Amino acid sequence: MADDTQTERTRIVVKLDDLLHARRMTLTELAERVDITLANLSILKTGKAKAIRFSTLESICEVLDCQPGDLLGFEAD
Repeated sequence: MADDTQTERTRIVVKLDDLLHARRMTLTELAERVDITLANLSILKTGKAKAIRFSTLESICEVLDCQPGDLLGFEAD
């Protein structure tokens, strides 16, 4: 039987691709402006992140001129 922690998926959806596209910004540019590694930003973008610091969320929202709710969503079952 598979371990539940490996098969569990988060229901939080990261809408970073949509925001980047709307702002005509690359992930690399955002990483530089937010001062976060491209690898860590990629983990967030793909929805594989387990957590995000409020300071990181604040920086992303400041650079993308958005609200946290524009970046994150919740998928109901």
